[in-house]
Amino acid sequence: MADWQQHLLTSDAAIGDLLGRVRSIAVLGIKTADSGAPAFYVPEYAQRAGYKIHPVPVYYPEVTEILGEPVVRSVRAIDDRVDLVNVFRRPQDIPQHLDDLLAARPRAVWFQLGIRHDGVAEELARNGIDVVQDKCLMVELSNRGR
Repeated sequence: MADWQQHLLTSDAAIGDLLGRVRSIAVLGIKTADSGAPAFYVPEYAQRAGYKIHPVPVYYPEVTEILGEPVVRSVRAIDDRVDLVNVFRRPQDIPQHLDDLLAARPRAVWFQLGIRHDGVAEELARNGIDVVQDKCLMVELSNRGR
């Protein structure tokens, strides 16, 4: 296995280890409460489980706060170190965020259930960033009692 492939996390153990190190989560593509969408209730669940949430909506230019946290318009604009970026974007829209993700240097990037982009995942992994694809963060947290 090439060295970079160790950053493509697929096993339950590797995902569990990652989640054990995460404290802050930027949510790229977060939605507002009135949407009723997973892009709102998954980060809401993570916040209730004790994680610091940094909302990074793609839409809603008028919104300044989601989940009681100030909105930022790019991951690299977050002042704190981000452990995990939880991505709620269609696969075809993910490449436009690659430069932002690389500039932010999070420990990991998580593509939500149903979302995969092998090319972006490889580029992130080659840059030492752990990647989880096609998994629901809420399910993984609840499976671990969080």
